[in-house]
Amino acid sequence: MREFKTESKKLMDLMINSIYTNKEVFLREIVSNASDALDKLHYESLTDANIKIDPSKLEIHIDIDKEKRTLTISDNGIGMSKEELENNLGTIAKSGSLDFKTNNKKEEDIDIIGQFGVGFYSAFMVASKVEVISKKYGSEEAYSWISEGIQGYNIEKSSKEEYGTDVILTIKEDKDEEDYTKFLEEYEITSLIKKYSDYITHPIKMEVTHQHLKEKENEDDKDEYETVTHEEVINDLVPIWKRNSKDIKEEEYDTFYFDKFDDYEKPIKHIHTKAEGTLEFTSLIYIPLHAPFDFYTKEYEKGLQLYSNGVLIMEKCPELVPDYLNFIKGVVDSSDLPLNISRETVQQNRVLKVISKNVETKVLRELANMQEKSREEYIKFFNAFGMGLKYGVYADYGANKDKLKDLIMFYSSKDKALTTLKEYISRMDKNQKEIYYACGETVDKTDLLPQTTAVKDKGYEVLYFTDYVDEFAIKMLDKYEDKTFKNVCDDSLELNSEEEQEKLKKKNEKSKDMFDFMKKEIPEVKEIRFTNKLSKHPVCLSSDGMMSASMEKVLNAMPSDNKVSAEKVLEINEKHKISKKLKDLYKNDKKLLKKYTKILYAQARLIEGLSIENPTEISNLMADVMSK
Repeated sequence: MREFKTESKKLMDLMINSIYTNKEVFLREIVSNASDALDKLHYESLTDANIKIDPSKLEIHIDIDKEKRTLTISDNGIGMSKEELENNLGTIAKSGSLDFKTNNKKEEDIDIIGQFGVGFYSAFMVASKVEVISKKYGSEEAYSWISEGIQGYNIEKSSKEEYGTDVILTIKEDKDEEDYTKFLEEYEITSLIKKYSDYITHPIKMEVTHQHLKEKENEDDKDEYETVTHEEVINDLVPIWKRNSKDIKEEEYDTFYFDKFDDYEKPIKHIHTKAEGTLEFTSLIYIPLHAPFDFYTKEYEKGLQLYSNGVLIMEKCPELVPDYLNFIKGVVDSSDLPLNISRETVQQNRVLKVISKNVETKVLRELANMQEKSREEYIKFFNAFGMGLKYGVYADYGANKDKLKDLIMFYSSKDKALTTLKEYISRMDKNQKEIYYACGETVDKTDLLPQTTAVKDKGYEVLYFTDYVDEFAIKMLDKYEDKTFKNVCDDSLELNSEEEQEKLKKKNEKSKDMFDFMKKEIPEVKEIRFTNKLSKHPVCLSSDGMMSASMEKVLNAMPSDNKVSAEKVLEINEKHKISKKLKDLYKNDKKLLKKYTKILYAQARLIEGLSIENPTEISNLMADVMSK
C-alpha cells in the first residue's frame, strides 16, 4: 500500500467533505477528465504523424452493474502510463490536464476542462473503492490504480485490450439517510449527464432500457410489452447556443426554453449573442412572458446557468444578473472563466463583471427596441416585470436611473393607458414646467382624487402611480429632461393666478382663529386652510415636505417598529358650501364645529387611502350630525 504524496489524509478528507457541497458532481468530474483524455489524444494526433486515430470514434462509455454495485466510466483517450498514474493520481492536486495545457508542443492555450487535479477524488464521496485501469496510447502495457480512500493506493500491472482509461467506482452502501444506490440507476445517471455534461463535445454512450409494445398476432390479444436494451448517445454534444443563430428555427429556441426552464408559455424574446476578442463567451438569454409563481417571494433565486466549455458550473449564477433584471433566464458559456478549485463556483474577478455588463447591455437594448417596435409585447412584459425596472431606478442610490428612465411606464389620465415619460413630455404645453402625478391604489381611485380632478380641469395630464415603488423611483430620478415632478397632493401645488392666490391668502388670514380652534381637535395635521384649487370636492389632504401621504403608507406597511408620518395639511374648498357652514358654526356652535372637524379629517384620510384610527367614533359623530 502506497501513501499519497502530500499531507494527504487531511487534504483528501477536506476534498471529500468540504470542497464539494453536492455529491452528484462526482460524475461531472469523472466525465470531464475522460473528455480531457480524448481531447489530448486528438491534439497529439494533429501534431504527431505517428498517431493515427479517427476523431469520430473518440467517445465515453458508462456502464452500470447493480449486482457488483459498480459504475464504470470509460474512454478511448490518450491513457496513462504507470508513472502518470503515480504522478496524477498518487499526488493530490497534481493535474495532468494542467501540465498538458501549459506544456503542449505548440504552447497554445487549449480548452482542457480539468486543471486542478482534485476533481477525480470527488469519486470517494460516493464510492468505497475506486479502480482506474489505463493503457497509454502506443504502449503494450496496462496498469491499474486502486484505492479505498485516505489509507492510500496500489498500482499494479493489469490487462486492457484497447488504449484509454476505465474508472470503476464501487458505490457505497446506503447509510442512514444517505442514498448512494440511486447512482446505480439508469435514470439518475442519465439525468446527471443531462444536467452537468450534456454538451461535452464527445458522445457519451450508455446501455438504455426501453419498454416496447409487442406486435399483436390477433387484434383481440391484450397489450404486451417487452424490455429492449441498446446503447444510446445520452448527451446532446453541441448546445444550441454554440450553433449559428441563422441555422436555428424559432421552434428550437422555444423547445430549449421549455426544457431548460420549466416554463409552459413561449418567452417574449430571446437574445443569442457571441462575444469574441480578448474575452470570448456565448450567451442565450430569454425574456419570459410571465413571472414564475415564486417571483415575489424570498425563495426566488435570480441568475443564469453558467457553463465552462459546455460543462455546467452553476445552475444559477446571480453575479451575472443585476437585481432589476432578475426575471431573465438563460445560459452563459465561456472558456475564460477563472473557476475555483471545486469547479462549483466562479471566483470574483473582471471576467465575470465584463460578461455581466454585456448581458445587461444586450437585454436593455432589446427592451428599448421592443418598446419602440412591438408596443403590445412590451406592455405584456411591463405588466409582468415593470415594477422591477422601477425598483432599479430607486435602488443603489439611483446608480442605474439613466439606463432605465425611458423604459419605465405609468398610467395616464389621458387615456388610462401606460405611457412613458418621454411621451408625456412630448404632449406637454410649452408653458408647463412640471410633470404632474398622483398616487393611489388603482387607476380609477387615483383618477377620482379631488386634487387629480382639479389638475385635469386645468387641462393638464396626470400620471397615476399605483405601484408602491413609483413615487420613490421618481424622487430618485428627480428630473426628466429638465422637468421636475410634482405630486398633485403636494401642499405647494399652485394652479391659480397671483391675483387669485392673494385673495385666498386674505381669506385664510381672516379665518385663522377658526382654523386654530379646529386644529386642537386634529393636532396631527400641520395646518388647516381654505383652498381654491378644488372644483367640486369639499376637502382634501395634502402633504408638506418631502414625504407624501402615499410614501407614509408604504413605509408604515413595512415590518418595522419605527413608524413615520407625513406632514399633512387639511385643505377645505373655499368655494364649497361647507366653508360657509364652518364659519357659521364657529360663530354659533363651536361644539358642533369640533364634530365637523373630525368628520372632515376622516373623510380626507379615506380619500387619500389612509386608515382611520377611530372608525367607531367617526361613525357615531356622523350619525349624530345627520340626526340634527
